[in-house]
Amino acid sequence: MKKRVLICDDDTDILFICSYIFEKQGCEVHTRTHCNNIIDMVKEIGPDVILMDNWIPDSGGIVASRTIKSDEALQHIPIVYFSANNDIKTLAQEAGADAFLAKPFDLEELERVIERLMDKRTEAGTV
Repeated sequence: MKKRVLICDDDTDILFICSYIFEKQGCEVHTRTHCNNIIDMVKEIGPDVILMDNWIPDSGGIVASRTIKSDEALQHIPIVYFSANNDIKTLAQEAGADAFLAKPFDLEELERVIERLMDKRTEAGTV
C-alpha cells in the first residue's frame, strides 16, 4: 500500500516540489493551502505523515498541529513542522510536532526526515 503524505502550505512552489519528490518515491500526495476543518481533512486523507507550514492560512500551523495531536484517533500521525522563521525549533515544540525543517530546506534532508518518521511509525505498528 502506498504511503500517504499530507502537505499543508500556502506556497504553491513548496507544494509542487514536495509533491514531485514524494510521488517519485511512490507516495500518494495530498496538498492543501489552508487548515480549514483540519480534523476532517486528516481523517478523510489518512496520511502516514503530515508536513505543516507555520504560516498556513486560517488557524495557522501551531493551532492546526495541536488540534491534530489532541485528537486521540490522529495523535499518532507524525507532523513535520516547517517554516522560514528563525525560531523554527521553538515553534515546532510549541506545535507538538515530531520534527522540524527550516525553509529553505535541503531536499535530501526532507527525504531523510520523512523516511525516519515513517519507519518509526511502521516499527510502532501504527500504520
